[in-house]
Amino acid sequence: MSDQNAHGGRDGRGTRLATPGAMLGAREGRRLGHGVVETDSGLIATKVGVIHSDEKLISVLPTHTRYTPRPGDLVIGVVEAVQSNLWFLDINAPFNALLPMSLGPGKAEFGGARNVLNVGQTVLCRIQEVDETHSSVVTMKGLGLRRVDSGLVESLPPHLMQTLFSDGGSALKALKASTECRVVLAENGRMWIDGSSDSITDVVARIARIRSMARDISNRDDMLAILSKEVA
Repeated sequence: MSDQNAHGGRDGRGTRLATPGAMLGAREGRRLGHGVVETDSGLIATKVGVIHSDEKLISVLPTHTRYTPRPGDLVIGVVEAVQSNLWFLDINAPFNALLPMSLGPGKAEFGGARNVLNVGQTVLCRIQEVDETHSSVVTMKGLGLRRVDSGLVESLPPHLMQTLFSDGGSALKALKASTECRVVLAENGRMWIDGSSDSITDVVARIARIRSMARDISNRDDMLAILSKEVA
């Protein structure tokens, strides 16, 4: 069965875009990924995005995504506002996350939140809870959770981060080994990169190249190659 209402060829070359309800053809033994459901009529897209299809998997990856918080997720947040006993963090989600003083780093007296974390500072934290409006509370009580005082933070669309690094860790290991950088991936489309100036510059150059290719997910193999080799 040929694809209908989806732009591009069935062989996976080039960028193919789908809209909700677009027919994506027969399953043909493939796993169903993000943005695809199966009906009696065949596979249907549930998202606006780029179609990725090979012999094993078919999915629709959104061209623009924001992070949806889930309890337990590791995230990188930036302090946007401070109250006497509360911090408001940008976590690349529709709403800021709340970091109560009781879940913050170290000890702080009431009214002394700015002495611990101030506007513009970056932290590694975890989603503690999420309510029905997708507002979230985060915590910095846990192994490895900390203020980020070195290196820098880069970002990729969350769906692209998942596509590139959901391979059991091999892509991340290759990136670390080829750059000698410490790289921490967060679920909200951000990564903390720490190392020498030259190593950090190398990683940033790779991420910039991958970001420029992000609209065509059929380039995934090329993107993975960039992660494991020095940028010319």
